[in-house]
Amino acid sequence: MPHGGDLGAARRAFPGAVEPFIDLSTGINPNPYSVPRFSHRLLARLPEADAAAALAQVAARAYGAPSAAWVVAAPGTQILLPLVAALAPPGEAAVLDPGYGEHARAAALVGHRVRAVDGIDECGEASLVIIGNPNNPDGRLFATDTLLALAEKLRRRGGLLVADEAFMDVGPPGITLSSAAARNVIVLRSFGKFFGLAGLRLGFAIAPPALADRLSATLGPWAVSAPALAVGAEALADIAWIDRTRRRLAKAAGRLDAMLSAAGLDIVGGTSLFRLAQTSAAAALFDHLGRAGILVRRFPEHPAWLRFGLPGNAQAWRRLGAALASLRDQKLDAPRRRQAKSATRDTPAARRG
Repeated sequence: MPHGGDLGAARRAFPGAVEPFIDLSTGINPNPYSVPRFSHRLLARLPEADAAAALAQVAARAYGAPSAAWVVAAPGTQILLPLVAALAPPGEAAVLDPGYGEHARAAALVGHRVRAVDGIDECGEASLVIIGNPNNPDGRLFATDTLLALAEKLRRRGGLLVADEAFMDVGPPGITLSSAAARNVIVLRSFGKFFGLAGLRLGFAIAPPALADRLSATLGPWAVSAPALAVGAEALADIAWIDRTRRRLAKAAGRLDAMLSAAGLDIVGGTSLFRLAQTSAAAALFDHLGRAGILVRRFPEHPAWLRFGLPGNAQAWRRLGAALASLRDQKLDAPRRRQAKSATRDTPAARRG
């Protein structure tokens, strides 16, 4: 399972697991925006250019882009990654690590030599830099001034900065690069994660008009389905739902932190859509949760890490809490109990008999 969300693979890995499976392996809002019913007429016709233009206008306002001319809608940001990487001159691509694995794959796919970097001060002479902001999976944030200074260095050598802001809907206000009118910065915004509609396949590139036109030409006509155009325009304009959801997600993330900490895990990062936890018992916990019908995200390159999405209802919260408590009692606390037992045996009173 190279990515989260593959319940078919989870069921093959954990046959006989408790059903229904609870998918906590992604950072997708588990309580999605309510989708209206679609008429057969909408589904039967090709997407209308006027609907696409209306969505671009709404998205520009929602994301703080200078105008709709800067907005390119696509069937998810995943499809944009190699297209955006191809806009940079061939050469070295610096990709933040740890980070979203598809950044490196997309850059390599279009011919860049990929180099993993721990921070943006290590980008060297790269012609393409791709960073997540907030970063996935550790939630690292980069200040706007820092990123614009990097973009200026890249501009002098014809390079491109790509800021993947897939989780910026729950990020701090004012930190997005969408409103920074830089000629060599492209911002990617995911619709499906915050609005909980990943299956709708909708995402955006915010790019200077010259680059936006090239992306649009590559995508071609009818890139986004008519239902996605309609739902995207409605949801992005629903300010009350957006504000209410941000508050709810922040509260749920705090509740999840408390639950994971009580189970002996250390919270090492994340956003209010996912939490990154660390424990030496990560492998045992992943297997235990899988058998309990709960899928979380593991990272083979970081074996002590597990990423937890948010449970979507009371039953999911209860099942996660019960599964964590049972493994804590059986295994996670075992080293502590052994240490306590050993310490008791080693006291003067214990030595006296």
